[in-house]
Amino acid sequence: MNDSPSAHLIGRVGAVLRALSARNGAGAATSELAKATDLPRPTVHRLLTSLAEEGFVDRDRRTGRWFLGPELYLLGQTAGIRYDVTHHARASVHRLAAKTGESAFFSARRGEETVCLLREDGDFPIRSFVLHEGARFPLGVVSAGLVILAFLDDAEIDACLERADLVSRWGEAHSPEAVRARIARTRQDGYAVNPGLVVEGSWGMAAAVFDRAGQPAWALTLTGVETRFRPDRQPELGALLLREAHALSRTLAPGAAQAQG
Repeated sequence: MNDSPSAHLIGRVGAVLRALSARNGAGAATSELAKATDLPRPTVHRLLTSLAEEGFVDRDRRTGRWFLGPELYLLGQTAGIRYDVTHHARASVHRLAAKTGESAFFSARRGEETVCLLREDGDFPIRSFVLHEGARFPLGVVSAGLVILAFLDDAEIDACLERADLVSRWGEAHSPEAVRARIARTRQDGYAVNPGLVVEGSWGMAAAVFDRAGQPAWALTLTGVETRFRPDRQPELGALLLREAHALSRTLAPGAAQAQG
């Protein structure tokens, strides 16, 4: 047995995560986890705070209860852990690529970013390589980040745009005013359009996939060259995206798809 301080720390972290996992998604208060792990409450709180900073746990601001965090889910994707929502999303991504000829993607929200988890290319020979598996973008950037941001509540959108400095990295097209204008259009259409704002000539469209709480947790995306996303084709592509997103929302979170309106 390793009695080093680092081994003790890792053991405590593991115990807290296992205790939290045993709550079956119900979350737990700090005191409950302290009791379950037989650790002092201040120690558990310090561990949880550090884990939250890395995204391994998440705290509900309203109830104060702790939950397993999104970073664990993303690590699980890489490691091939048993529970895998991409198993369900893969069919939607395949149908989108096959029906449109474009590149299709499935992305997950990770805090104030989106992370691309799946990609499949259609048969059109010209590709857009802005998105790839593992690519991360802030909310509001690329069509997946825009559609997820658009379907958050207004207070969360305000807070996100206040914290983020999108202009310095992505240009004036990502000023708060410009992003808000695209949010309004996205809410009106139901899907987001990125008219080559990240890479000139590379367009994207996305629809949100909702979780059990009715929150936009994932996105389905199509990308390609500008001539393939002309205005007269966008409604067709948008309808395909929304159809697959609604179906996937019903699969992943029965009853939540209605939030997509």
